[in-house]
Amino acid sequence: MRSKTRNAIITLISLWVIVFGGVPLLLLLITSFLKQHPDDFLSLSFSLKSYYQLVDPVYGEVMFRSVRQAGLTTLLCLIVGYPFAWITCRLQSRYRLAVLILMMIPFLTNSLIRTYAVRILLGTNGLINRSLLFLGLVDTPIKIMYTDLAVTLGLVYLMLPFMVLPLYANLEKFDYRLVEVSRDLGAGPIYTFRTVVWPLTLPGIIAGCIMVFVPTMGLFYVATLLGGARDLLVGNLIHQQFLISRNWPQGSALSVVLILMMILMLGFYGLVLLRLTKRREVV
Repeated sequence: MRSKTRNAIITLISLWVIVFGGVPLLLLLITSFLKQHPDDFLSLSFSLKSYYQLVDPVYGEVMFRSVRQAGLTTLLCLIVGYPFAWITCRLQSRYRLAVLILMMIPFLTNSLIRTYAVRILLGTNGLINRSLLFLGLVDTPIKIMYTDLAVTLGLVYLMLPFMVLPLYANLEKFDYRLVEVSRDLGAGPIYTFRTVVWPLTLPGIIAGCIMVFVPTMGLFYVATLLGGARDLLVGNLIHQQFLISRNWPQGSALSVVLILMMILMLGFYGLVLLRLTKRREVV
């Protein structure tokens, strides 16, 4: 009876993943090889035109800008999230739970609503400018909204928990006695971090970077609401191709490229895990 129940659950979950995950991805891939039709959405004829167009310098500039913005967001999340996860893991259990709950509370609200909350903070009459004026630090409101800084701050705010959670899961299993042994042997803090802590926490770092980098490429509404869409990111471009230009093959091709990037990053993550596992077996 238990075996039948388990098989039924596995079957239902597999069907769910196939129907709502595999089938849409397959349709997306097929659409990327079709042509745009002036009257209908699609022309059912095979074509590589959508992929050839990605070589255009305009698309290359958008992709480069998106990778740069996602990379900067990932780096800032890592710089802030790593010490936060490390300190949280060193707290007592009751305080650790409270910190994690406070960090997860924003997840109860839709990310679009949280982006509007950032607008309230960064606006000309927002909380930050009002505070600076009240303290006498500035004479006139500073322009933060509709700048690259506003987009970066919004993305870091939205994606920081996705960096912290994998790091926390990895650091929670970290044996802190290794740090004490390294110090007893005369190693300094920097050398200990570089040779002991960093290599052992590398899987969590890579997992966090993937979870931040890939979604950041597609958060088109952040660049629109906080940056005014002055400089398009690849997420904005996909949004325009599907809903404004009605060029579904081009939007699908861009989406496929992002999926391939994610697959490559996951493959790199798997290779790192495999290498670390082999190294531990040798030791």
